[in-house]
Amino acid sequence: MIRSDGSYEIHEVAELTGLAPARLRAWERRYELVRPQRMPNGYRAYSAGQVALLRAFARLIEAGERIGDLVGRPESEVLARAEARAPDESPHATLLEALRAFDRERLEILVAQQLSLRGLGGFAREVVLPLAQEVGDLWAQGKIPIAAEHLASEVVLHALKGGLRMARGGGPLLVSGCLPCERHEWGLLATLAILQEDGWRVQYLGPDLPVAELAEAAWKLSPAVAALSSSDAEIVRANLPALSTFPGKLPPSTVAAIGGRGVEPHAKLLRRHGFRIGREAFTRAAP
Repeated sequence: MIRSDGSYEIHEVAELTGLAPARLRAWERRYELVRPQRMPNGYRAYSAGQVALLRAFARLIEAGERIGDLVGRPESEVLARAEARAPDESPHATLLEALRAFDRERLEILVAQQLSLRGLGGFAREVVLPLAQEVGDLWAQGKIPIAAEHLASEVVLHALKGGLRMARGGGPLLVSGCLPCERHEWGLLATLAILQEDGWRVQYLGPDLPVAELAEAAWKLSPAVAALSSSDAEIVRANLPALSTFPGKLPPSTVAAIGGRGVEPHAKLLRRHGFRIGREAFTRAAP
């Protein structure tokens, strides 16, 4: 989902568009498709609208068009042509149709069908994460209002949370929550759903969770991993004092993990404090 400052760093843009950072830099230098702002540390900061446009270019090139033929065309034309290239068989088309109509009942039915068809992990990978990108792109282009994004979040998150509650395997326990002031749950819940499919027992404690309270829960539950998440680098920055002592407050057998798009600028510091970053916490402590 979109961060509170509406910007993405180049590694995030690469993940969202499928375009390698080297290609993004080359396109910027050669064609000036987009002009990202530069942050004080020199990193590029792309707006949500620029990400949507780059995704459109990537989709057209994947369909066989040439970048040289697309350069200079109006943004509205590029976006419209890319949208027309979207595969009709994608479940997102019907989901977005229901979302645009604010048809909550149909949206809930479609989400339930996809969950039943694909299972929780497949639903998270194949529907939730791509849908989050589509909704973010449409919001950035002004094609859906924030109310539609909120409706999508409510329905999808309800389905993910229900799926996480239903399954309780015999693997190691993972206890997780979002950092204080972080209320974007899509990415974390989708990741938890995939990890649960991989054999983890997941207990999600919710958004806007005080760091100290997760540590307290860890002493009562003795999880293999206690994980926090944030999509916003500024939220991570604001919580660095509490995060610096978090690993030391956990039971000796519990691994401290943190993930989300907001973590990358602080990853080196957080590793020094004793955190494992993102999926590395689970590949090293796999069930």
